[in-house]
Amino acid sequence: METKKFDIVSTQSNIDWVGRKVTGAHNGTIAVKEGELLLNDGKLAGGKFVIDTTSIKILDVTDPATNAQFFGHLASDDFFSTDKYPEATLEITSVVGNHVEGDLTIKGITHPVGFDVAVSINGELVTATGKLVIDRTRYGIKFRSGNFFKDLGDTLIYNDFELNVTVTAKAA
Repeated sequence: METKKFDIVSTQSNIDWVGRKVTGAHNGTIAVKEGELLLNDGKLAGGKFVIDTTSIKILDVTDPATNAQFFGHLASDDFFSTDKYPEATLEITSVVGNHVEGDLTIKGITHPVGFDVAVSINGELVTATGKLVIDRTRYGIKFRSGNFFKDLGDTLIYNDFELNVTVTAKAA
């Protein structure tokens, strides 16, 4: 059994996020900073990557002033506290078939996550894609959560948000 290390190519890796609220949804991107994938006999066996929380972008808000205000709010302590926590991490702890278990750390808080992944290998390049559904309140992000605040009406923000991850890595 041969284990090969593949280094994340940050310019070819990305995370699309979606957050929902009663009145609709917002979406955007966040950058993968660095990391690695480990393959054992051509199958995903492990890895870790670092997410640059300061790189978050909002794609559905086109007015520059509103977008900047929204970005500032996402960067604040109400959400990701990017000044204190400029990085989040995902470390793969086990892989069974196409199911991955890992430890996700956001704002210095780590919880296990599980998700399915699709892996394709093209010579020296590996691409892995997966969708994670994360409960933000487990990471101390409680702003306008119905679990912590009452009578929010149409200002409620749902606890779960989606991360659609595409990671490309090159043989080290």
